[in-house]
Amino acid sequence: MDIFEKCRQFTRHKEVQALGVYPYFQPIEENMGAVVQIGGKEILMAGSNNYLGLSKHPEVMAAAKQAIDKFGTSCSGSRYLNGTLVLHEALEEELADFVGMESCLLFTTGFLSNQGTISTLVTKDEYLITDKDNHASIVVGTLMSKAMGANVIRYHTNDMQSLEKVLKKIPIDAPKLIVSDGVFSMSGFVVNLPEMAELARKYKARVMLDEAHSLGVLGKGGLGTASHYQMKNGQNVDIVMGTFSKSFASLGGFIASNRAVIDYVKHTSLALIFSASMAPANVAAVHAALKIMKREPERTERLIQIGHFMRKSLKELGFKILDGITPIVPIVIGDDIKTFQVWRRLLDEGLFVNAVISPAVPQGLQLVRTSYIAILTDEHLHRMLDIYAKVGREFGLIS
Repeated sequence: MDIFEKCRQFTRHKEVQALGVYPYFQPIEENMGAVVQIGGKEILMAGSNNYLGLSKHPEVMAAAKQAIDKFGTSCSGSRYLNGTLVLHEALEEELADFVGMESCLLFTTGFLSNQGTISTLVTKDEYLITDKDNHASIVVGTLMSKAMGANVIRYHTNDMQSLEKVLKKIPIDAPKLIVSDGVFSMSGFVVNLPEMAELARKYKARVMLDEAHSLGVLGKGGLGTASHYQMKNGQNVDIVMGTFSKSFASLGGFIASNRAVIDYVKHTSLALIFSASMAPANVAAVHAALKIMKREPERTERLIQIGHFMRKSLKELGFKILDGITPIVPIVIGDDIKTFQVWRRLLDEGLFVNAVISPAVPQGLQLVRTSYIAILTDEHLHRMLDIYAKVGREFGLIS
């Protein structure tokens, strides 16, 4: 059989497109921050990870432009060879200090940060213990580790009893790494770090947290999951991973840990050595965003306030909401096609959200993932609630 036959037989997207409710790859014509333009129409944005609203901040844009003027549009090579700029090293130093770690290493994307770190650190006869609901980048890193002879074991989502059952079965002195999202991207749930850290100490494991949806969102001044629990990176978390495409208003990723770990990954990770480095504009944008984050902690405070308000208001309207404390507020629909239909009507009414179906979520938990931005005004939020109420009644989601 022709290897392309599976491609010709793939028609799921065409079926949804024929219904006029296809929610993916929507081209945005202009991004104003809290509002975007799609199809010539202004649309309120409740489906972005631009949590602190910095992607259109004048300082962030100016820093990116200045970096292009000085360094051009590309480094044209990997960090290992010609692709390291003073910009990269300065940002690594500042990020390490920000998250409370000795050292830091930038990757070209968040995806590569997880893939390249996990597959480098956990290899033959070592143990990788991973949450079943972890991000796809962690899953890919896990599969690569498994291919190199690592023992990979999954535990139930954010279930510390399940984690302990796994750890009990592993020899106490075997090298082992627990990997989890800090904030799970679809549900918005926060990992139970206090119990995880205690189990790691008890069973001699290391802990790596993906803080993609935590930095800028949780903790004092947006310091992340450990800060949220009044804990410390370096003591309770051994490796922090972060991405720049969310709170940091750019593109790329990083890991932070002790110096020995960073030096090892820097010199052995194929994902780092054989990828071109972050472009100058991206690095400079992150640096500017980090300065604003430190200077204006009220952005994180406003973000959490918005999340609480929207969660409470949507519950009061009668929607089925997944509980949490972050600005990720999922509305459960429970059916693939109905999820697409709800997404379409919300867009028609001027509100952008994300349609999430199985297998990204379990059957029966298909949802529209709503996420909020710190720069949304009270007027924006009330307009959103009016739209949710109208569409929710149309589909019998609320009475």
